[in-house]
Amino acid sequence: MSTQSQVHSASWRISLWYVLLVLCLAVFIVRLFYVQVIKHDDYQKAASSIQFKEREIAAERGVIEAYNGEQIVPLVLNERKYTLFADPKFITKPDELAGKLQALIGGETKDIKEKLVAESRYQILSKKLDKDTKKKIDDLNEKGIGTREEAYRTYPQGSLAAQVLGFVNDEGTGSYGIEQYLDSQLRGKPGLLKAITDAAGVPLVANKDNVVVDAVQGQRVRLTLDVGLQQKTEEILKQGLENAKSKSGSITIVDPNTGEVKAMADYPTYNPAEYYKVKQEEQSVFSNSNVGAPLEVGSIMKPLTIAAALDQGVINENFSYFDSGTLQIDNATIKNVAANYGQTPLKNIILLSLNTGATTVLKQMGGGTINQQAREKWFEYLTKRYHFGEQTGIEQGYEQAGSVASPTDGFGLDIQYANMSFGQGINITTLQMAAAFSSVVNGGTYYKPHLLQEVLADDYIKRDSGERILSEQSSRVITDIMQEAVDKTNVTAARKGFKVGGKTGTAQIANPSGGYYEDKINGTYAGYIGGDKPQYVVIVRVNEPGIPGFAGSRAAAPIFSSISNMILDGFEVTPKSQ
Repeated sequence: MSTQSQVHSASWRISLWYVLLVLCLAVFIVRLFYVQVIKHDDYQKAASSIQFKEREIAAERGVIEAYNGEQIVPLVLNERKYTLFADPKFITKPDELAGKLQALIGGETKDIKEKLVAESRYQILSKKLDKDTKKKIDDLNEKGIGTREEAYRTYPQGSLAAQVLGFVNDEGTGSYGIEQYLDSQLRGKPGLLKAITDAAGVPLVANKDNVVVDAVQGQRVRLTLDVGLQQKTEEILKQGLENAKSKSGSITIVDPNTGEVKAMADYPTYNPAEYYKVKQEEQSVFSNSNVGAPLEVGSIMKPLTIAAALDQGVINENFSYFDSGTLQIDNATIKNVAANYGQTPLKNIILLSLNTGATTVLKQMGGGTINQQAREKWFEYLTKRYHFGEQTGIEQGYEQAGSVASPTDGFGLDIQYANMSFGQGINITTLQMAAAFSSVVNGGTYYKPHLLQEVLADDYIKRDSGERILSEQSSRVITDIMQEAVDKTNVTAARKGFKVGGKTGTAQIANPSGGYYEDKINGTYAGYIGGDKPQYVVIVRVNEPGIPGFAGSRAAAPIFSSISNMILDGFEVTPKSQ
């Protein structure tokens, strides 16, 4: 090749490299422009997402408390405990670590190991660890495990009022009782931390872009329960059910002049701090049966039937009727326990618990027969005055409304309404009965039952001023008759200088297949305790007692007597002035 050709070839190669160099520089410049100018905001956000951390600050749940006499005592508090978690990515010796952890937290080593080698980056190994255990875990100085502080509910009074209180589940949500009903007030508002961090994720304290919103603690709640009365009531209920050979029952105690619930006991019960230990098939124990388990209450309905008739003016305290022991309604026969009483005064309907008497009183609402007028009048008192068939609004999760049959729709309405006059064929809760019974004995005013005394730092509670549903005269007649009933039939509850009255109930249990079981009954008792005016109303329920005889008088009445004597001996009850 000639010298001239060689020079030309070298020049061409230099030009080519120059062009390539220029193109490369151009690409870099364009890319730099694209990154720094066009995509500036996107990359800035991406960088911020790495350095900018957002964390929720948990709010501490509100305390629940009540009075014990004049002293305020806590029922539910918060306790700081620790959750142990693992990130399997950083764990190099799972067998060895599983053994070390098992010695500290218990459980099975193989179960711990399974979590240490799992694919998920976040594995919870244990919860509710105390401070000493946390320190021992920290002292292991093992990579891939850590602890997180959390607040858990603790119950200083143990299982006291468990169904009333409810519990907080693993997701931090209130379940059952007060915890469920007032979950939004008790849970508070979580705070927020938005912070620029260093490479290790530690917030740069002085950074002006940091945002901190403090958590707002849940509201403190004070209940109407009397802690001492609640304790004694639970003890008496348990012993009374054992004596009656019954597996379950409940007691509701209210102030009839305000609607305040003073005690609400359920048996069997559980420890809300260990709710997770209750077997699935036994979890009905979580529910407060006083508000969540309607039943046919039996003859404790009779005072309400008579009060309604007195209030309408269709009978008076001198009313009497001829009782042959049976009464024919349509194709059904209503019977008494013992027959042929002859001419019978009003008070004997309660003293002798006469089903025929309650039905006869209902007939007076229809002008002497059970007809649509009688049914509609009784339905009005049951639903509009006594408020059966609707929730009371008590501060409890899972309250049930019960049911009252329509006076116009259906079959066999006359016999069904006759049955309802003595507490069969109608489903109501013991709390509903406590509220209605209170209106019958307190002079005729219905107060909505409630458990909240106050929510501190909150003024949303409005006290119920009461609703007049019966005349004072009707109330006085019924109250006097029930006092005589205690004096003559439940003498262990009678007390000189005080007024104690009540009525037993023995109710058949409905068979889902139709009719009633022949061998299954519930016992109930509705009573009041006071001086010139009732100060306590007590409703007792005993489910399927195993002792012979009438469940109301044999199983429920002795429990009421124990409750009555306990209140008169240990709590302030104003004696009669005369």
